[in-house]
Amino acid sequence: MTTWEYLTAPVLIHNTKQILDNFGSEGWELVTVIPGPNSSNLVAYFKRPKQ
Repeated sequence: MTTWEYLTAPVLIHNTKQILDNFGSEGWELVTVIPGPNSSNLVAYFKRPKQ
């Protein structure tokens, strides 16, 4: 059975692709994105298999 680890990170709207690409290169899979505490930020939730 796969065991997962999770990460929550802020994502700036003006730099979304680069931020998501960086997490993806570290093995993180994007699960969802929700609005952050203000209109210029998002909060991303990631998961990856635990090693």
